[in-house]
Amino acid sequence: MKRALVLIAMFGLAAPAHADITHKLSSSVQLTVNSAATQATRIGSSYSVSGSGVATTDGTTANTISTGAITSGVMAPGNIAATQVTSGNAFSYSASYTQADAVPTSAVSVGDVANFGSMTSNAAGTAGSLAGTITSAGAMTLTAGGAGTQATGQFVTELTVR
Repeated sequence: MKRALVLIAMFGLAAPAHADITHKLSSSVQLTVNSAATQATRIGSSYSVSGSGVATTDGTTANTISTGAITSGVMAPGNIAATQVTSGNAFSYSASYTQADAVPTSAVSVGDVANFGSMTSNAAGTAGSLAGTITSAGAMTLTAGGAGTQATGQFVTELTVR
């Protein structure tokens, strides 16, 4: 009887253990198929003439620089001739012209090359055999698709003991 009382007293005095345990599992699969995309930048016309000690003409009037004509958004500068004002004197003359991209009359189809100076075009991706799975044990299977696709898988386990 004495022994039983000692055992009951020992267990009655022992403090219970307290622990907070949190276990979290999360998984995700992201499958992406790119859409078709085209990016174009139209380049505008630019025309510049500069000089000193020269006389200019557009062929009809002396000391005149023609502005030319604009058709479909593209400038065609007039023909400019320059002659030295005084023979034997120093002179300088410079002319530069950048032709613009014509204004399109219809939309460009993906993969076509349009009349733009700066253009990037990508065809749509094809899913093909694109797939992804993650089991509750964290085993991951990702299968590549066709061109223009991406498969990303993630499995996260978190254990917190306090």
